[in-house]
Amino acid sequence: MTLTTPGPRAVIGGVDTHADTIHVALIDEQGRPLGDREFPTTPAGYRAALAFLIGSGTLRTLGIEGTSSYGIGLTRAAQAAGIDVREVTRPDRAQRRRQGKSDPLDAYEAARAVLSGRAQAPGKTSDIDTVRALYNARRSAVKARQAAQVQIRTQLITAPSSVREKYRHLRIAMLIKTLAACRPAQHLDHDAVGVMLALKLLAQRHQYLTGQITELDSQLQLRVDATAPSLLHIRGVGPATAAQLLITAGGNPDRLRNEASFAALCGTAPVPASSGKTTRHRLSRGGDRRANHALHTIATVRMVHDPRTREWVRRQRDTGRTNPEILRILKRALAREMFKHLSRPPHVLAIDDLRDTRRTKNITIAAVATALEVAPMTISRAERGHNLNVELTTRYREWLRTA
Repeated sequence: MTLTTPGPRAVIGGVDTHADTIHVALIDEQGRPLGDREFPTTPAGYRAALAFLIGSGTLRTLGIEGTSSYGIGLTRAAQAAGIDVREVTRPDRAQRRRQGKSDPLDAYEAARAVLSGRAQAPGKTSDIDTVRALYNARRSAVKARQAAQVQIRTQLITAPSSVREKYRHLRIAMLIKTLAACRPAQHLDHDAVGVMLALKLLAQRHQYLTGQITELDSQLQLRVDATAPSLLHIRGVGPATAAQLLITAGGNPDRLRNEASFAALCGTAPVPASSGKTTRHRLSRGGDRRANHALHTIATVRMVHDPRTREWVRRQRDTGRTNPEILRILKRALAREMFKHLSRPPHVLAIDDLRDTRRTKNITIAAVATALEVAPMTISRAERGHNLNVELTTRYREWLRTA
């Protein structure tokens, strides 16, 4: 009889993450606990944690809570080592009430979530970290600028009459510019000097924050253009909304199974709200509310500035639909459109060959526009990369091949 030496056992890891420590637990393929240890959140601690995981057997998968927050350091180290990382959500509250709460219990629960298949989403990659940092800085700057603007308006209400009457009728842009350049010391009224100084500093703060927002928008545009270039060329999408959609997708579109899962993540999946003879759906109140707000912004912009959307809205209103219902349908359609652009590789929209091919064949822009039934400016913008429309680019390239 021939004896065979069993290979190394397969193990599954789970990690409960905190600001200063991480707790790592191991289970086998039957869910039996094999051991757990605590490590510091330092590069040396991450290396020791990975050594503990790999040294206990063949590590199949590692489940980590918060792969883009407290667990980001271990996630990056594990991904660099070629370990399959899965995103683990917070343990179920009912189960916590039954079993209690501790770091080892949470770590074992993370490992069992991977074993049972509840944790299927891959860990978030580092591609989106820069976008998230820039976007968060922009959000705080916008909030601070809005607070400064509200303070200016409020201060003018209680300001001395000479100050209030001078500035009350100015629009906000001119008001900020005028107050930032004013000279408070020239006022004869002592009380007005203090008020004008406060208004001047608030206006200068507003201008400073506006400059920061402009700089952050330009940086966001560069980052988004490198990750999903077609997003910024969709009507109604700006750097901030595009960045938010990228952050929601997690920088890794493969984490989302299809456009329906992305719509549910954005809170735009239709929720039944029927009763009796009434059959209808309502807006979802779940999902990522910031992503939902981004889609809401795109929808409202299109309802005002996009002729096709305006015509569609008019037809929907003629059928008796209300504005909330129209927004629900439009946001669901936008989620489908955005997912296609988020999951499209950047190289799909390469346009470097269009102009050279057209000139080589001695074809004018007007001839191309006539053949494709679009305006000449549309062709010119497509060649320069200012209108990255996938359908138009594909039609243009196919037409050039046969022209």
